[in-house]
Amino acid sequence: MELVAFDLDGTLLNKHQRLSDYTLDTLERLKAAGVFYTVATGRTHFAAMPCIEGHEFPNWQIFKNGVEWWDPQQNLYRHRNLLSQSHISELLSSFEEHQVTPFIFCLEDDGSHRVYHSPLTGHLSDHIANELGNHKNMSLHPITELSHSAKITNISAMGRPEFIEKIILDSQQHSHLTAYSGGGIYNPDAFWLDIHHSNVCKGSALMELKEEIGAESLVVFGDGDNDLSMFSASDEAFATDNALVHIKDAATDVIGHHDEDGVARYLRKRYNL
Repeated sequence: MELVAFDLDGTLLNKHQRLSDYTLDTLERLKAAGVFYTVATGRTHFAAMPCIEGHEFPNWQIFKNGVEWWDPQQNLYRHRNLLSQSHISELLSSFEEHQVTPFIFCLEDDGSHRVYHSPLTGHLSDHIANELGNHKNMSLHPITELSHSAKITNISAMGRPEFIEKIILDSQQHSHLTAYSGGGIYNPDAFWLDIHHSNVCKGSALMELKEEIGAESLVVFGDGDNDLSMFSASDEAFATDNALVHIKDAATDVIGHHDEDGVARYLRKRYNL
């Protein structure tokens, strides 16, 4: 049995951050063929939900680069390697210095999610706040209310690429933190940033899932730096044509563009769907 895993943005999703009709039909065919497949994304579960609307991914789903797992059959979460306020306190000054608003995602004892943030600093942070505020199981709070006992899954942000890069450099001074960034897919001037515990990544999460389900091989699809860990853990790794050169170089092969159903077209050929 193969375990097949898809990144979302720049890979399975089109330029509208959605699954195209062609991809939706392909996924239904993949399900009917009995292939075990899932998503492995840097998005949170809540942020991914509108993007994958239209298809019920039946198996464990991997979010926040492996920090957050979701089982849609049992309505059950798993979380790996959470952070505490002490883990991130020094890094928060870097966000302030570069005028980028951090959004700190936390788990509550009742299973709900709270997001703490400093004052909003422009249209990019306004966009994130508006998007997060629309989720019924998530609430926004000022960073001054962040508890020392908070269970932190990750920090996310959006900002100009030169400022995001400086925060990444600062994060590299802390061995317990891993930072990923990217941009240009939907807005060329907006780079996203995600920071979480260094003990977890897409690759380690998928290897754990592979062992759990007894899969013999791992096949992955991606386009960004946060996909490289699953590329290195996989038996076969496919980069979309829109990926950067070093991502393509790390792949087994390069397939079509994310906005031209590249993954779906490859799946139909590989599995004779």
